[in-house]
Amino acid sequence: MAIRTVTLGFRTTGSDDIVDITSRVQEEIRKSGLDAGTVTIFVPGSTGAVTTIEFEPGVVRDLREALERAVPKGIPYAHNEAWGDGNGYSHVRAAWLGPSLTVPFTTGKVILGTWQQIVLCDLDNRPRERRVILQIMGE
Repeated sequence: MAIRTVTLGFRTTGSDDIVDITSRVQEEIRKSGLDAGTVTIFVPGSTGAVTTIEFEPGVVRDLREALERAVPKGIPYAHNEAWGDGNGYSHVRAAWLGPSLTVPFTTGKVILGTWQQIVLCDLDNRPRERRVILQIMGE
């Protein structure tokens, strides 16, 4: 079994920026030369997350609104009291969504549903230079 590790970079706007990274993930699988296996997508940092959604404006808006209902910005967070950076909600949202995702691939292509895309969620309250680590494993 071969393993390839790749780092991708993304400039994000913060404030629940949701970026479709499917084509970049797919391109790295193609470049790996592997036919079948899994790719693990991981975002380092405690205010970023990865997941899958149908990447269209309505669902993107729905996800942002669901995050606001579940983990609102305008309430007190102990993190903000300790650090004063106002992004306590960002840490909780990122923990809720999770920092990694594993997706299978075959014939060199990720296996996703018809309307399913891989997205990077920048949940911080300011723009960031985000790294996404791909670990591609297979044959």
